[in-house]
Amino acid sequence: MKNTIIRKNAYYDSVTLMSLSSKILDVNGVEEAVVSMATEMNKELLQNVGLATKESDDAGNNDLIIAIKAENENSYDEALRLVEELLSPKNKKKNKGELESPKTIDSALEQMEDANLAVISVPGRYAAREAKKALEKGLHVMMFSDNVTLEEERELKEIGREKGLLVMGPDCGTASINNVGLCFANEVRKGNIGIVGASGTGLQEVMVQIHRLGGGVSQGIGTGGRDLKEEIGGIMMIEGLKALSRDNDTEVIVLISKPPAKSVEKKILEEIKNVDKPVVICFIDGDKEDEKDSKAVFVYRLYEAAKKAVELSGGCREEIEKENNSYIDTKELKKLLKPEQRYFRGLFCGGTLCAEALSILRGSFESVKSNVAKNENEKLENINDYHGNVLLDLGEDEFTVGKPHPMIEPTLRLHRITKEAEDEEVGIILMDFELGYGSHEDPVGVTIKSIKEAKNIANSHGRNLIFVAYICGTDIDKQNYEGQRKMLEQEGVLIAESNIEATNIVIEILS
Repeated sequence: MKNTIIRKNAYYDSVTLMSLSSKILDVNGVEEAVVSMATEMNKELLQNVGLATKESDDAGNNDLIIAIKAENENSYDEALRLVEELLSPKNKKKNKGELESPKTIDSALEQMEDANLAVISVPGRYAAREAKKALEKGLHVMMFSDNVTLEEERELKEIGREKGLLVMGPDCGTASINNVGLCFANEVRKGNIGIVGASGTGLQEVMVQIHRLGGGVSQGIGTGGRDLKEEIGGIMMIEGLKALSRDNDTEVIVLISKPPAKSVEKKILEEIKNVDKPVVICFIDGDKEDEKDSKAVFVYRLYEAAKKAVELSGGCREEIEKENNSYIDTKELKKLLKPEQRYFRGLFCGGTLCAEALSILRGSFESVKSNVAKNENEKLENINDYHGNVLLDLGEDEFTVGKPHPMIEPTLRLHRITKEAEDEEVGIILMDFELGYGSHEDPVGVTIKSIKEAKNIANSHGRNLIFVAYICGTDIDKQNYEGQRKMLEQEGVLIAESNIEATNIVIEILS
């Protein structure tokens, strides 16, 4: 049985709907479920899974789609009942004197007169308009929304610069302002290191490693991934740098990004000349020639950025000198693999961690392909049909259309784990797990069964399969870092202390 329902003018944010869809798919007998706003991309998804109707084709961006395909009527009814339950507010009936949930920025400000920041998570076509309203009200803006044009982004950031307000985004997934995590963010110790990052999991990794090294974070400002493009000009990277240079709680500044446009980098380096505080720059895959004549300290790995920042901040020498690596006997591990098991597969939830792994691994293997690669010879042509060494960012659009991001719902990765185990040439599966605000409450727990299945598949064909994992989290994250780690250890998974170390373990075993 299948049916598609359209609800007019019933808007829900994407995070809510992505999480909901995965819960519906867990209902016994449900074969397919799409609960999403009726954007063109989502309507195309409906066509692909055979759930499109004339009503869904005619639906607008502000209309809600509920499309379910089930084995029988009972399963369909149960799934629809769950949708209704999950979409219904817990406190639909207000108690006497209770404030109604605001529907606009103006009504929100009536309830929170002292608010100074707005998080925007609406369809892209409306996001710029709402962000502009917030800026006009004197609010800093964090735009979780994407699908905002470069022209709109530039205009918003110019307004922000003029008003002395931050515009974090669009497509900004991580920030930590005054030690409060926004969207995807880890809980870390408050301290004197301020960060401006154009990448979400890159910002998370540096914050996590600063915490582990005994340091603390004053501010974590996201810019969105396009800020350092020529068209935007690094406006928010520069404004974030200026804000941290004025912040009394910040003594060391870290800038994180993939390599910016040359003209943008020049502007950033010029601005650093006006900053009296130490500045650490981590441009992954950056050009070392750029270090010349700069007062900034350049590093090219996320862990190194954290370590250098803690050193400059006067952190505990004993913690810093521990170094983030544990002894693993890779010589013995090599013996577990057959000669033909010479390839690795990386299944990443964090895009920047995937990009950093590619940056490290390319120097040790003849060929590495990835869906996040910028070099033409490294680009993966088909995400479902490949061979050799491959790194996949499962958070990219080709995997997440109509589905939750794997940091929200790691089940997206599960079938990939068992699929890779069937390839007799694969020796290592490399994975990351992100903890913190916004992430799944038990990412390792939902993955363990698939790790076991993958190992059983390999064993049934007379092979061993090695899993290497990195958990991007702290001891104070809500998911219980030690508990997550223990589950992996019990399954014989090799656990690295940083993304760099995880990648180097792969190199040591396979090269």
